[in-house]
Order: sequence, then C-alpha cells, then structure tokens
Amino acid sequence: MSQPTTIGACITSLCADYKIHNSLNLEGRSNVNIKRGLRNEDGTGVMVGCTEVGNVLGYRIEDGERTAMDGQLIYRGYELRDLVNAYAAEERFGFSEVAYLLLFGHLPRKEQAETFSEILQSSTALPTNFVEDMIMKNPARDVMNELAHSVLALYSSDPNPDDLHVETLMRQSIELIARFPVIVAYAYVVKQHYYENESLYLHRPQPGLSIAENFLHMIRPDNKYTPEEAHLLDLCLICHAEHGGGNNSTFTCRAVSSSGTDTYSAIAAAIGSLKGPKHGGANRQVLQQFEEIKANVADWTDDEQVAAFVRRILRKEVCDKSGLVYGMGHAVYTVSDPRTVLLKAHAKTLAAQKGMLDELALMEAVERVTPAVFAEVTGKGKAMCANVDMYSGLIYQMLNIPADLFTPLFAVARITGWCAHRMEEVLTGGRIYRPAYKSIITRKEYVPFSERA
Repeated sequence: MSQPTTIGACITSLCADYKIHNSLNLEGRSNVNIKRGLRNEDGTGVMVGCTEVGNVLGYRIEDGERTAMDGQLIYRGYELRDLVNAYAAEERFGFSEVAYLLLFGHLPRKEQAETFSEILQSSTALPTNFVEDMIMKNPARDVMNELAHSVLALYSSDPNPDDLHVETLMRQSIELIARFPVIVAYAYVVKQHYYENESLYLHRPQPGLSIAENFLHMIRPDNKYTPEEAHLLDLCLICHAEHGGGNNSTFTCRAVSSSGTDTYSAIAAAIGSLKGPKHGGANRQVLQQFEEIKANVADWTDDEQVAAFVRRILRKEVCDKSGLVYGMGHAVYTVSDPRTVLLKAHAKTLAAQKGMLDELALMEAVERVTPAVFAEVTGKGKAMCANVDMYSGLIYQMLNIPADLFTPLFAVARITGWCAHRMEEVLTGGRIYRPAYKSIITRKEYVPFSERA
C-alpha cells in the first residue's frame, strides 16, 4: 500500500481513520436527563441563571403546555417597541441611550445622557499605531475575524486588563462600545483594499454625530448619508442591542466570564459565536437564499410556486442543502418577533423609495407559506414566525451597506448587551459554568504499541 506523500493526502488519510473511530450515533437514544442544545423536550431553554438586563417573551406556560403569544423584548423593564416609538416621536437617535440603559439599569437624565455621549465620543480613538499594526498589517477576508483579533489585541494596551472591579469593567465596556464601529469600519475598508483592489480610505469618527451617523460616515468614500438612512440604521442597532442571557453569543460571554477571565477574551468568544450562520450570520444567509429563490421562482406573487421551492429547501435539495429556511423560526418567539415587526414596518417605507417592493413581497410570501410547508415536510406542526434576520439583511441592502458588514453590524449593536451581561455575571454570578455530558464510551484494555495491528 502506497504511503501518502503530501500533507493534504496525510490529512485525508487521518480523517478517514477518524470517521471509523468517531461515529457518535444518538438515533434511538433517549434520556430525559440529556438536554441537547440546552433545550427541554418541549423546546424551552434550560434555566441556568437569573438576569435583570433583558427578557425575551414568546410563549406562555398554561397547564404545563406552551401557548403561543405575540413576542415581546424587554430592555431593563422597558418594552423595545415603547423605546423605539419614543425615539421616533422625539426625532432623536436612541442607540447610545439604550447602551446607557443596558449598562446602568435605568434611563439617563439629560445631563447623564450628555456625559455618557461625551465619554463614548472620547473613547472612539484606538491606541497609537493600532490601526496600522493590527488591522492594516493583518487584513482578514472576514470582518468578524478581524474584529475578534482586534478585541484580543486591545488587551495589550489596557493598563489593567485583568482587573474585575466594577470601575474597570465599566471603562472597558464603554471603550468597546465606542470602538466597535471604528474597528468594523476600518477592517472592512482595509479588506476591500487588499482583497478587492479598491481604494483605501480611513475616515475618522466625527464629534457630535450619533453612532449610526458615524458608521455611515466611515464606510462611505464620500462620507454622505441621509438623515433617514442614519435613523433607520439607529433603529437596527437598537433592535439588535440585547436579547436576553440565553442567546448563544451572550451565553458564551457569560460562560467564559464565569471563569474569571478578562473582558477581551470573553467578548472575543462572543464574537466567534455570533459569526455562525445559525446565529448572527443568518442575516447574510437570508439574502443568499433569497437570491436562489428569486432565480428559481418564476412568479413571485404565486404562493404555490413559492411554497414549492420552500419545500425543496426543507428537503435539503437546494440552496446550501442544510434544510434551513433562514429568517424563519425562533427558539423563543412563536406568533411574532417584535424586532421583525418594527423592522418590517420601516422596510416597507424604504422599499417603496428604493423600488424594491417586489423583493419585500417575496419575503412576505416566504414568511406566509413556510409554517404550513414545514409542517408538511417534517410532520411537526408548531407556531413559527419570521425572525429578525428575515428583514434586517434586506434593510441593510437597501441602505447600500455591503453584505460583509451585515453580521459585524450585529456585533456593533450586541456589544452593549454582552457587556451588560458580563458585568452582571462577574459581579453577581459567583460560580463557573460546568454543565455535564453523558459519556457513552465503552471501556477498553490497553494494547502495547508493539502488538497493535
């Protein structure tokens, strides 16, 4: 038998051996004590702690059964819808106030809001030579990886990075909230320069602008944006700022924080979680999937044609063959996702302005037909609604925000929730997370090296 002569061939051979000896088969294995995905048998999440930061409501438990309900998202006791409507009525940007609310637990008075905004503004500057040494000399094809790399690198410039007192945790949180938009914007334009041969421009954030305004200012070569665009991006940031302690990236942040590690390590881990296509990366997957739907459905207004293609998606015949209809379904929400309701309403206005009402109508058709098709294909009837990823990607597309920035923008918003939960975990948690896995290995006797076949 000839021996592999290249590293690639060696790895192929080793992987073949791995497949022989690693075939964890859980089919037919039932054990009520195993909570795969940290989910109970009825789909509810396993309770692992308490939080005062946020709450996600998507169902009621009545007589021991889950009952569907309109979704609610609560930030420190305030319903998301009420916050968004208030900012719209007052014609002001709300994301920085939401950041204050999540970090401190209450809405700021006027002078507190002004002071907080000034601190955020003064914290946008990155350490000396950071952009050149960390971003420009190490460009990454994926902005999320560059963001994680940069966050870890910030550890080196922190005068007291491992301190866990509230003052240090708050300083680090504010600095990260302020710096995330800058790092993401610079990582993107550097990526475009090195990998797409585009011109390189680095625009500094401007005093007096909101985080949404500054982000648009930094990623656009001409710095131009409209007030409507900035307010819509602000809305997206508010809707993505927090989603309870159980979402995968926040849970990751809390689990890592429970070990007593530094802020930068915990936040970098959360970024890695958010990148995944089953989490924050889903907004980009939605648009990729819709490109295939648009190309293969002749009449977008025919629900049966749309349903036929959704049926093929669920049967793993088309798109990425994962069997997932990206943008549909949620672990908690049943009747509606409150973020989706808010974004969809604004998406209609923008779609009319951009001449994209047909694309929006197609998304609504997928939202309309998927629950019945899902029940037909899987045999599992359940309440299913569109989640926030269904329309956020379309809004970013209509705002002329590149697809490479969809998930990083999620991180720009969610860093507020991560930091609030990290502080809560470090200051009040007390125990390192240590779930258990049921071992199903068989015992073996040691075979001396010389006797192995």
